[in-house]
Amino acid sequence: MLDEFLSRAISGGMHTDLYHPDAAYVAWRTRRIGITTFDLYTRRAPCDGAFLLVAGLEFALDFIREFQYEEKGLRYLTQIRDYDPNFVDYLRHIRFTGDVLAMPEGTVAFPGEPLIRVTAPFIEGLLIEAGLLQAINTSTWVATKAARTVLAANGRRVSEFAFRRAAAPFTVARSAYIGGCASTSFVAAAERFRIPATGTIPHALVQLFPDETEAFMAVAETYNRYTVLLDTYDVTKAISKVIKVAHDVEERLGHHLAAVRLDSGDLDAASRHVRHALDAANLYRTRIIASGDLDEFSIQTLVRADAPIDGFGVGTSLGVATASSTNPGGLGGVYKAVHYVEEDGTPTPLIKLAENKTTWPGRKEVYRIGAFDHDVVQLEGEQPPSGSKRLLRPVILSGSVVSGSSPPLSEVREFAQQNLSELPEQYRHLSPTTEYPVVPSASLERLRSMAMDAHQPGATSTI
Repeated sequence: MLDEFLSRAISGGMHTDLYHPDAAYVAWRTRRIGITTFDLYTRRAPCDGAFLLVAGLEFALDFIREFQYEEKGLRYLTQIRDYDPNFVDYLRHIRFTGDVLAMPEGTVAFPGEPLIRVTAPFIEGLLIEAGLLQAINTSTWVATKAARTVLAANGRRVSEFAFRRAAAPFTVARSAYIGGCASTSFVAAAERFRIPATGTIPHALVQLFPDETEAFMAVAETYNRYTVLLDTYDVTKAISKVIKVAHDVEERLGHHLAAVRLDSGDLDAASRHVRHALDAANLYRTRIIASGDLDEFSIQTLVRADAPIDGFGVGTSLGVATASSTNPGGLGGVYKAVHYVEEDGTPTPLIKLAENKTTWPGRKEVYRIGAFDHDVVQLEGEQPPSGSKRLLRPVILSGSVVSGSSPPLSEVREFAQQNLSELPEQYRHLSPTTEYPVVPSASLERLRSMAMDAHQPGATSTI
């Protein structure tokens, strides 16, 4: 949250790594400022899964639209770098004037596909790199993690409880909602994004009273529908006290025990004991909520065991980039130059040679064939494949945001859930054994081979 407030006080131009203005200065001095295309993509899906759920585009568009250098930032840069004053003046007036194509938020995408394609004068495209990656990486990772968690819950409600541990709490709350979480515990995010807000009570409130019964009674008499936390001391004793309070208060005031929450211990065993006690007391409508360092894998275990849990509160695993031992947290999206146009109009495909990190050159489009049959990545200008849907849409043209590029969050969430519901079962698994096919076109394959050959020792470029 502090980062968000600090960001508002710092101009967009300063939201770069230092090597961005340094590299821009070199390009400016050498007049290498032609129109350049960059691809933003990731080489692997979060958490060793098969897919990623695109999110963060609205933040990215806001960043690009507001990108500029203020005098305070320029003064700082001149204190740490001996830039030519004419370059500083160039930065003073720079604005993004290029084009951006992007997959809409809520799109189900796959590793290796451009999620965003930027075409702009080299320096403009370069300077927005870090801001774009920050917006897309964090949001897409959390949205994908949330989608995996909701899929694991198999229809049971999942609420986001990440605020106290989230590195970017507003982003987490928004992205988790896109991914399918039903609500957030973070009040400011609920207000800002119009997300349903939910919560229970803390252990501290229970501890405030000399006896749990008094604590439960205080809560029950305060709210028409209330939820209590059972594991401050002993779950088996607490549920007996809650049931007595629930009957008494419902009889006197008509207040209803909506749910009880379990936050530690053997959640499977505890939930079975609590459900039996509630049913025996005719409190069939009272739901059981579980929390306590849950993630998609522990939730899947509870669901497969048919634990009588109605919903889950998930915090740390959404708020902090936790994944697996083989796939560290965070999306790992990259931003690579793939095409350059000289000032005389000569086009040049750009490639990075790095074994499994070798890039794909050229200005590309992405098409989905059928209902997740496979995706095709091909060069701009090639005929779209039969029965395909174009995934990259124009969101900025000549520096101006295209109308409709930032739909309401409710529409983004609905679009995401529709796409996830259509994703074939083999790609929804938490640890899939099948990789979704992303196929390069023959023309793209040829361009890549030519670009690689042109950079071999002693080669004469034929590109």
